[in-house]
Order: sequence, then C-alpha cells, then structure tokens
Amino acid sequence: MLTNRQLQLLQVIIDEFVMSAQPVGSRQLSKKEGITYSAATIRNEMADLEELGFLEKTHTSSGRVPSEKGYRFYVDHLLQPQIISSGEVAQIQSLFKKQIVEAEQIIKESANILSELTTYTTILLGPDVQKHRVKKFQIVPLTEQTAVAIIITDNGHVENRTLTLPPGFNPHDIEKMVNILNDRLVGVPLYELPVKLQTEAISVLKSHIHASDSIVRSLLSITSNHHENKVYYGGKSNMLNQPEFHDLEKMRMLMDLIDKESQVQTLFNEQKHGIQIRIGSENNHLAMENCSVITASFLVGEEQQGAIAIIGPTRMDYRRVVTLLDVMTNSLSRAFFDKKQ
Repeated sequence: MLTNRQLQLLQVIIDEFVMSAQPVGSRQLSKKEGITYSAATIRNEMADLEELGFLEKTHTSSGRVPSEKGYRFYVDHLLQPQIISSGEVAQIQSLFKKQIVEAEQIIKESANILSELTTYTTILLGPDVQKHRVKKFQIVPLTEQTAVAIIITDNGHVENRTLTLPPGFNPHDIEKMVNILNDRLVGVPLYELPVKLQTEAISVLKSHIHASDSIVRSLLSITSNHHENKVYYGGKSNMLNQPEFHDLEKMRMLMDLIDKESQVQTLFNEQKHGIQIRIGSENNHLAMENCSVITASFLVGEEQQGAIAIIGPTRMDYRRVVTLLDVMTNSLSRAFFDKKQ
C-alpha cells in the first residue's frame, strides 16, 4: 500500500514525464508547486517507488521514469479526466452540425478530428454494414437502356449498382418495382436481403412487371457483396513525431501492424461498453510494447456499435485522451440515434 506522499509523488512524476518525455529527478520535483518535501526525502521515496516496481531508472540520467506497473496504477487509481476547452468541444460538435448523410463519412471525419486534438493515431472501427437495415430503395434512370439502383440503409450507408434495363422497360415499370421493393423489404438487414428478395419479392415482381429478371439479378449482386467492419484512420503518421519512436525498427514494426486491418481489428477484441486502457505488454503485440491503446465504444442504433482506439506512447496524456474519447463517443451515439428518428 502506497503512502499518501508516495501517491502524490507518483502522480506528479507521471504528469511531468507525460509533458516533457524527460526523466524526472528529485531536485526538479522539489521545485514543483504543492511539493513541500526536501530533495533528500523525495530521493528516498523515489528509490522506494523504484523498488516497488512503479518507477524505472534510465541509463542516461539520475532521474526516473514510470514503469508499465506505474502507469497501470496511475490509470486505475489516480487518473482524473481533464477538462477540455470550449473550443475543443466546439470542434467535435461542429462535425455533427454538418448535413452528412453517410455514416462512413461521419466516422472518417471523427477519426481526423481526434487525431488532431490528441496528436496520436486514431483508429475507428465502423459497425458491420451487413447489419444495417434497408431504409429505402431507389432506381434512377440514366438513359433509355441504363439506370442506377440504390439501397440506402438506416445508418446512411449507400450501396449502388448500374443496371441494364430490358427493352421496353419504362418509367412506370421502374416506379412499380421501387414501390414493391420498399413495401416488402424496408427494415430487412442487408445480410438477410438476398434471401428475402428471392422469397418475398421476386414472385410479386414477376407477376406485376414484365422482364424484371435481369434487374433482380443486379439487385442480388449488390446485396450479396461481402462486408466486414470498416476501419478508418486518422493521423497514421503521428507516432513518427513521438520521441519514443525515433528508433526506425520500432517505428517500422508499429506501422506494419497498423497497415494490416486484420491485426488492427484485434485491438478491439473483447471491447466492452465504456473506456478501456491497455498499456505496453497488455496489448499482446511486440510492436505495441512501447504503446498504450485507449478504446471506447459508441452506439449505432439499438443493435450495433462501433469502436474507437487511440494509439500513443505509454507516455500518453491519459487524462486528456479519456476526456476527448468520452465526448466523441457520446456525440457519435447521439448523432446515430438522431439519424434513426
């Protein structure tokens, strides 16, 4: 059990190291506001904290830096969210004042805003598109021989395909087809659409519309596309600016991991509601041993969720990132709830 003095010193050491990226010494600490202990007392306490595994001594300085254990104790017991400025809140909220229809565009811009505000790398995992539900079908004629079929989902996702219209197919036939599709298939998840199209719509289409087979085949080709959770990045190269990653081999390993979407998705494994923080070796990737990952989920309607990950050095400004993630995830959840109304 740490004493109150050790708790205070550990918090100040971590806060100081987050800001400076330089080892923290006892003389430096003795000059900090709120620290009333002598340099000798601080040295003794730092030695005890090192012995307990919360601090590490560097090779190049008499100062100390937080260990992985120290960071873990800090985020579990000492972390207090930071108050962010009204301007930063406004920057986040400005995204949701835009008339953006597609969910993917909102998520993509969210990644960019978070990377700017944190100076770290942001990764957003969008919801599985196949779980989106059909909101509307449209077929828009382009020429006498072609049209574009459009499927719009409840989350603003858009699928489209150019169709070849059969000879004699007229605007009235198109209108009837759209009405039948909307009557029978609105509210169906995309992954169920191929089956529902064949079992609940084809027979009706054939009985009311001449030569609808080719258009139905085109619609099936849209709905049969394989989708996975989409990954969006913001500030991919931001880690290059962190002093911990001036080692080219470390940087190469990290960039290789971030570039592989299948590996990136493992960062979100077992993502629960709320904010989670994984430090260094807790990420189970050699490339991430000098990184911390803070993840949070957001709701996309009642049944789906997306997730955000902020990747930074273990010397991450945890207080700031936790606050920004909380504001962004709540804003995204509200925005997607409003889109469904």
